Amino acid sequence: MATAIEVRQLSKRYKEKILHELDFSVSEGEIIGYIGPNGAGKSTTIKILTGLIPDFEGSAIVAGMDVRQHAIEIKRVIGYIPENAALYDVLTPLEFLEFVGHLYGLEKDKTILKANELLKLFGLENSRNDRMNTFSKGMRQKVLLISGLLQNPKILFLDEPLSGLDANAVILVKEVLQQLKIAGKTIFYSSHIMDVVEKISDRIMIINQGKLIANGTFAELNEQAQSGSLEQLFTNLTGTGEHKEKASQLIDIIK
Repeated sequence: MATAIEVRQLSKRYKEKILHELDFSVSEGEIIGYIGPNGAGKSTTIKILTGLIPDFEGSAIVAGMDVRQHAIEIKRVIGYIPENAALYDVLTPLEFLEFVGHLYGLEKDKTILKANELLKLFGLENSRNDRMNTFSKGMRQKVLLISGLLQNPKILFLDEPLSGLDANAVILVKEVLQQLKIAGKTIFYSSHIMDVVEKISDRIMIINQGKLIANGTFAELNEQAQSGSLEQLFTNLTGTGEHKEKASQLIDIIK
């Protein structure tokens, strides 16, 4: 398989080092689950790969292009769905998606047709002409998802994409990701929802304190750790255990 993403010695420093010499590659058509505790460096990694953070050490290649030299070209072939993003609240979903289509160089008529169809699939057809400053978090997240899929990207980056979605929308997104994989798309997926990551990922990478501490299929990682579930595996590897003890302490405090 051709390589869709290749990272070598990737490091990023703010006041202290956030990423520590990450090395990994992603093949075309793979779904990668990228998980770790808050502050581990997940979002920073994704922002580097999507060209949003240009200042970093090491190398990052996406779709065969160097992120430093070809950030604009890379943006034309990827989709990026963050947990929270500015949506231009004074616009309607249809206006916003028409704007996104224009940025990608899509034909206006084709963009409007696709936007209407996608809004209908996500249950937003009756809100397509409403200003988004009235939308709930889940509705806003659906618009973000649509905007990331609109231009049919070769590589899709998702950073907590299920935040705020209702159960039906979560099921729809999971099915969409599976069918995108069948269509040969590459998906780099960061989430705290372990059961979703476990079910949809071809391979799971776990990052902790800026370091890649595990990289393999769930079966491979589980065989090493004998954990039984991704949630337990994550707890074992990241050292964030003692949940039962902490829960008991909390109960004692609030009695």
